[in-house]
Amino acid sequence: MKLLICRTIIIYLCVLFAMRIMGKRQLGELQPEELVSTILISNLASISIESEDVPVTASLIPLFLIAALELLGSMLSFRSQKFFNFLSGRPKTVILDGKIDQDALRTLRLTTADLMEALRGKDIFDPRKVSYAVIETNGTLSAALRPEYETATLDDLKLRVRQVNATIPFVVDGQVLEDNLHWCGKDRDWLQRTAEANTLLPEEILLLIGNETEDYFLLKKESRRKGSSH
Repeated sequence: MKLLICRTIIIYLCVLFAMRIMGKRQLGELQPEELVSTILISNLASISIESEDVPVTASLIPLFLIAALELLGSMLSFRSQKFFNFLSGRPKTVILDGKIDQDALRTLRLTTADLMEALRGKDIFDPRKVSYAVIETNGTLSAALRPEYETATLDDLKLRVRQVNATIPFVVDGQVLEDNLHWCGKDRDWLQRTAEANTLLPEEILLLIGNETEDYFLLKKESRRKGSSH
């Protein structure tokens, strides 16, 4: 059992390190080569954890080799568009000026139901309202509405904007986000005054969000309820 625990911890840390050096994109929407790398790494990790007869290095060497190949592929893709197209393919236009390209759907082996589902995921229920829609190389749909169906902005309405920066978190689970404070022209002193105004310490704040104005929303941590005795 101790050996299994040790092997699991070693493999976990090594896989975590490999995923970190492969970049944040590996954690989001994956390109085909990134998905292959992730699947292979998970399989190698599981083999090394479950099979005590297999040395840990038998999984670690190919694991880091895959990570190195992924990094090499990323660098080559950055330098060569042809190499990127070879690995990931090209985006494919499926709707143009409200008209669905059925040939493109057949090429992608995408049904009309799949397309409508992807559009609904973008809060679009009528393809005729779409000016341009494309299936990206990672399989996601990007769509732009026709101008007459676009949501009006404050600039379109010629309204004065009092707030410049977006509303962002300053404190999350008691952890102060210094960069966000500075971005909105605030500092630790402002945070301390705000916490004291609510009779709290910064570490007692569950969530504090705001912007460059003095408006903010603060939610304090709730203490755990003690179980009632019977």
